[in-house]
Amino acid sequence: PYEKKEETKPSSTITKAAELATKRLYVGNLSWSVTWRELKDHMKSTGGDVTRADILQTPDGRSKGCGIVEFATAEEASEAIATLNDSELMGRQIFVREDREAEKAADAVSKRVYVGNLAYGVAWQDLKDHMREAGGGQFSGGM
Repeated sequence: PYEKKEETKPSSTITKAAELATKRLYVGNLSWSVTWRELKDHMKSTGGDVTRADILQTPDGRSKGCGIVEFATAEEASEAIATLNDSELMGRQIFVREDREAEKAADAVSKRVYVGNLAYGVAWQDLKDHMREAGGGQFSGGM
């Protein structure tokens, strides 16, 4: 009855974020013409299982010249850093490192919605009222 039981800690957001951070890589100095598929294929050249590859874009859809790649395991991600950092992709020397923003991304729950293609005369109050009717809209501000 008095045996000491092993304590199990619940999975925390910090633990999940740290795990995600070790699998997610930031790839910089990409050519603006690189697609997510070309980035994924280049990163798979290490033999690792790439579960996701995204090219970061501006709001108007243009490439920012960098991307995020996620591997199935932290070991595969580490191998990709060691192998592909300073490699060449489409004529540019790229750099590969752990994603420093992964912890923030895993911890954040987005509450923002981008609403585009509005008529010129729509005021922020109109948008706020519309969003409130839809079940939300605590705050709305124009850009």
